[in-house]
Amino acid sequence: MGKQVLEEDMRFEMVKKRHRESFEKALDEGKVDKQLQGLCKFVAKTKGYFTSSGCAGRILLLSVPEGGGKKEAYFHEKWHREVSFNEVWKGIGKKSKGELWFKMEPFILHIGCKGLKDSRKIISMMRRIGIKRGGIMVAKEGKFIIEFTGTQNIAAPVKKGDEILVDEEYLKFLIAGGNEKIVKNYTQLKILEKECKKALK
Repeated sequence: MGKQVLEEDMRFEMVKKRHRESFEKALDEGKVDKQLQGLCKFVAKTKGYFTSSGCAGRILLLSVPEGGGKKEAYFHEKWHREVSFNEVWKGIGKKSKGELWFKMEPFILHIGCKGLKDSRKIISMMRRIGIKRGGIMVAKEGKFIIEFTGTQNIAAPVKKGDEILVDEEYLKFLIAGGNEKIVKNYTQLKILEKECKKALK
């Protein structure tokens, strides 16, 4: 085995160890979405892979201050589950600044591995189960990161300043769509976990 290969192996083991420790700390602190825990625990135990970050998907009310961008936006309300009309309507009624958006965001996950061969295995698995958004986002010696995300999403403005922009019927329509999509999102996440356990060692 050549010196370069040994160096890449050592670099990967260091990176994997660091990410495993970060994951275990986040898990202890309750910062890992429960829908992702099984998948991330499995990946952490594999020899050749690690998870670097992820979100299971969520329904939220996002506050975007006037003149602000993504960095200035903040969660007004957030749920990792289906939601009811009453809790969303109540959230909209709370004091907020700028624009308030109703959103359903899909899962996003980053899986790391040592090289291109393992990266291709992950991407092939993604395509096989119908995940269309994803690819290699970091490609360094001893560290490849693959990002992939679900396709279920909704985004609609519901309030500006103190003015509510939607009536109850339209909000019920948005919520029904968001609930349907969050269920599909979590179903695909379960399929992803099942396939990872088959494909990754």
